[in-house]
Amino acid sequence: MQKHSLIAVAVALFAAGCTMAPKYHRPDEPVSATFPTGGVYETQPGATQPGAGPTGTSTAARSANGQAAADIGWRDFFVDPRMQRLIEIALKNNRDLRVSVLNMQASAAQYRIVRAGLFPTLDAAASQSKQRTPRDLSSTPMTITNTYSVGLNASWEIDFFGRIQSLKDQALAQYLATAQARKAAEILLVSQVADQYLTVLELDDLLTVTQNTLKTSQESYRIAKLQFDNGTGSELDLRQSQTVVEQANANLQAQARLRAQGENALVLLLGEPLPADLPPGLTLNDQNLLTDIPAGLPSDLLTRRPDIMEAEQNLLAANANIGAARAAFFPKVSLTGSFGTLSPSLGGLFKPGSAAWSFAPSITLPIFEGGENLANLDLANIQKKVQIATYEKAIQTAFREVADGLAARGTYDQQIQALERNTFAEQRRLDLSNLRYTNGVDSYLSVLTAQTDLYSSQQSLITARMQRLQNLVDLYQALGGGWIERAGEQPRPADAPVDYGAASAPVAASAAAAG
Repeated sequence: MQKHSLIAVAVALFAAGCTMAPKYHRPDEPVSATFPTGGVYETQPGATQPGAGPTGTSTAARSANGQAAADIGWRDFFVDPRMQRLIEIALKNNRDLRVSVLNMQASAAQYRIVRAGLFPTLDAAASQSKQRTPRDLSSTPMTITNTYSVGLNASWEIDFFGRIQSLKDQALAQYLATAQARKAAEILLVSQVADQYLTVLELDDLLTVTQNTLKTSQESYRIAKLQFDNGTGSELDLRQSQTVVEQANANLQAQARLRAQGENALVLLLGEPLPADLPPGLTLNDQNLLTDIPAGLPSDLLTRRPDIMEAEQNLLAANANIGAARAAFFPKVSLTGSFGTLSPSLGGLFKPGSAAWSFAPSITLPIFEGGENLANLDLANIQKKVQIATYEKAIQTAFREVADGLAARGTYDQQIQALERNTFAEQRRLDLSNLRYTNGVDSYLSVLTAQTDLYSSQQSLITARMQRLQNLVDLYQALGGGWIERAGEQPRPADAPVDYGAASAPVAASAAAAG
């Protein structure tokens, strides 16, 4: 009676799909409950952007209207039609993204392989065997015998202790982790294309400033040379004016090189050459990105950042692996059997009385494994601790990225306004220095210094504007934005079907979850 009760309990446990994996508890967040406040975080921008006028006044910009980054489509965040087209191309052709999709599909196939171990296997088999026995050893006059068989073979490992179930849970969690990795790769690609596009626009503006500076300095050099040739100017003035020309020439070549390399980097992200029919784009100062996306709470990142969700799925996989390692200490119960027909002649296979069958249950209990099972369990526990630390680090990294973005967002507007006022002042200084030099009140050195300082100020202003825009893009990504195309769309599952050119047919989450 006790034996039958134990069998009934084991069958009930198997039917319930129980495993020996430890109960999962999500680790506590190893960060503050809120993002930093005060200081550089205090002055977060509203729906405004720095103005381009001499006084550095702000102009109206588009507002996020309190929407979280994850709810804002990338076509709503970016308004430049050229940038939108480039992002669209990259999402279809980028090879890194394609690899992440294929990795997800490979992981789904691996999950199905492991899941198949829960079910019996059934094979059809047919065979013939021919044997010759020496006459002096044969009990019959026949020395050559034939045996023909045809039938079905079945085998099944009954997962009483949840070993296969734990392995299936591990494979499913690993699949879901790769799906989140694919989502993170897509979000990152959107921001990478935008950042690189903004870098190219910055270099265009720097080239324009350098070309204007070169043109002005060449005219000054021409006048200084004419005066030197006529004996009314000094060689010192001539050489001072020449330094500006040569410096601008050198900068022009360096910036042209960086511009070409920046476009090459953009082409790599796109996965194809730049199309000739791209729509016209906006200037760097007209990008008008959303500036007031709310940061929310750090706990929001757990459901908005795919890299954090990927780390948690890897932790769940490690947790399930402990169940498989524990189950290895317990017996394995297997059932094998066959049913068919057996006959000494091919024609007699299906005659009455030719039926044959076999049934062979087996149980294997580990007794001595040289410490292998214990070592596997220790390894599984250590791997779980590694994944806990990795998950906590993912949260800390996300917190740091958002905090850095908020610190930058709280300071760039004031920095750019100061640079705009400085550039206006440097321009007036150059104009006045030129006037004083022309009237013989001051030396050419003051003109040279003012011209050099204006050029440096203009470059600093352009770079700061680009960095401000890139920070807004990166903060949008850090808060989980870039997964949906337009606001109001239902977010796709992380393993949603996609069409990425050569990428093969995807596998939906529902197929994986069915097991």
